[in-house]
Parts: sequence; structure tokens; C-alpha cells
Amino acid sequence: MIRKITASSKSTARGRRKTSAKNPKKSRTAATAMTRPPPPGEGKRGEQGYLAYLLRQAQAATRLTMERLLADLGVTTPQFVVLTMLKAYPGLSGADLARVALLTPQTVGVIIRNLERDGAIKKAPHPVHGRVLQWTLTPRGTSLLAKCRRHAKAVERRLAAGLSAQAQVTVRRWLAKIATDLAQ
Repeated sequence: MIRKITASSKSTARGRRKTSAKNPKKSRTAATAMTRPPPPGEGKRGEQGYLAYLLRQAQAATRLTMERLLADLGVTTPQFVVLTMLKAYPGLSGADLARVALLTPQTVGVIIRNLERDGAIKKAPHPVHGRVLQWTLTPRGTSLLAKCRRHAKAVERRLAAGLSAQAQVTVRRWLAKIATDLAQ
């Protein structure tokens, strides 16, 4: 069967029909078929959504907020995480930093080089395993982290707004449980 090709309907290379603007009825139908997703907090992006998606959405919003605030200090979010982990656990190796910061070893390698170049961290050989380097904060790194933490605390306050102390504990336990349960 041979199909006649008209000005208002043409076949594409894949066999689908392309509608021309000369047929307003078909154009309107196509336009109404395209819908915009709801904003965060509504529909599947709200209470009806999958938990994993909602966690990712919340993490993305938090990270974007942190990135904007830390940019004033010339610090990236991953650099802030590395500084935070070195404050909490001084002497970590690059591999250990990658694990606790949830970053790739390659990313941590770049971050370490940049933070060391800027005088925020320093290295020392491991006392037993001489080839392993241990990283610690310098006074400059400690000062930089303190400035970053002021921004982080502001974000924490926004995250916790409207939650009771008990609700905050419950949310923290739940998030930690997810991380430990799914890591196994």
C-alpha cells in the first residue's frame, strides 16, 4: 500500500508522522498532551512520591543551597565535607576520606591537592605504613571550616524548622538506619 504524503503530514525516517503547524487541531492536541511536572512538595514530588526519590530531591535541594552559600568562601560542597571529616577524624588517608565523605578516590585526590595547595590541610606519613599519607587540618583549614560551618548551621536550622527535638532525633535515626541497612 502506498501512502500519499501531503503538506500537513510527512513521515520521518523512523516511520512516525510529523504534524505540521497547518493543522491547528493536531497541534493543540499535542500541546495539551505536554504537561509540566508539579513543583517539589506536590504530587509524586510530595507525599505521594517514592521515598528514594524524595530523599534524592531533598539532598539535591540541600546541596544546591550549600553550594550557593559556600561559593562566597571559595569552597565547594565536597571540599567542605572533606574538611569536616578531617576535623572529626584527623589523620585519615585519602582512601579513608573517600569512604567517609562518600566521594570517589579520584575526586578526593583532586580535593586534597587543592586544599593542600591552599594551606588548609597538611600531610604526614603513616607511622607504620610509610607510603600511606595521613591528612590533618592546618590552622588555616580549621579557620576556613569554622566559616563554612556557620553557613552549614544556617541550612541545618532551615532543615529543622518546625520539627520538635524528638522529631529531629527520629529523623536522624531513620536516615542513619537507611544508610546502614542499605549498605549491607
